[in-house]
Amino acid sequence: MKTHKLFIALVGLILMGFTYPANLQTDTLLPRDSYAGNNNSFQAGETIVYKVYYNLNFVWIPAGEVTFRVYDEGKQFHYQAKGETYDSYEWFFTVQDRYDSWVDKETLLPNYSERSVKEGKYSVFEKISFNQKSKKTTVWRSHEKGAPETKTEHSVEDQVHDILSSMYQLRNIDFASKQPGTSAPFRIFMDKEEYPLKMKFMGKDSKKKIHGMGKYNTLKFQPQVIAGSVFDEDSKMSVWVSDDQNRIPLLIESPVSVGSVKVVLKEYKNLKYDFTAKVD
Repeated sequence: MKTHKLFIALVGLILMGFTYPANLQTDTLLPRDSYAGNNNSFQAGETIVYKVYYNLNFVWIPAGEVTFRVYDEGKQFHYQAKGETYDSYEWFFTVQDRYDSWVDKETLLPNYSERSVKEGKYSVFEKISFNQKSKKTTVWRSHEKGAPETKTEHSVEDQVHDILSSMYQLRNIDFASKQPGTSAPFRIFMDKEEYPLKMKFMGKDSKKKIHGMGKYNTLKFQPQVIAGSVFDEDSKMSVWVSDDQNRIPLLIESPVSVGSVKVVLKEYKNLKYDFTAKVD
């Protein structure tokens, strides 16, 4: 199983790809300019930790954790995501992934990003410089950090994100005031390619139980998935986000080609607002 693509899904809540829900063309699309650059959901110092479970033979196995952090670096926010498997899971598979993104505070668009992926026998180190004004990216890529790199340049559309910065941008969309079926388009550049994507709002789900954390009022989403080595053609990922001003992901559930995966909120600190979505 190519779990580097699966971890991308957990980091960004959306996998790159073009397998859309059947009725996507009838959805209401939000103009990207209507939510670009607005930060009303997070602050520097925010830390969110998730526990990742893998279902193997009808047994949920705690596989690892993913931690997201936001740092203040002058005119930029520095986002960071780290994912690691537990020692007890490494008999099956080992993951040590790190994603970093530096974004302009005024636009929330990335200036530069890095990712270091080590999953089983697969590894890659990638750096991307974004020139948003000229719609260009420069990519340096190697099989691991410190190894000889290849350099390439690419043309992109406007307002392009890396996988990590897209998550924080999407958190700033006020879906609670939208009708179910509303989708937000955005663009991600990764692996030397640009991907046009959409996040589909499925509606409100009140008093959703989050294992070990209680019950929350939530907004439910259905992101896109890739049909292939990780996901079957008809796979549907579900994401529940807190129905408050923080809009943090609480639960992700998804079938994969072998078994299923669940990502559950474990702990958080330094949220920008009181966590009013919690009802129990």
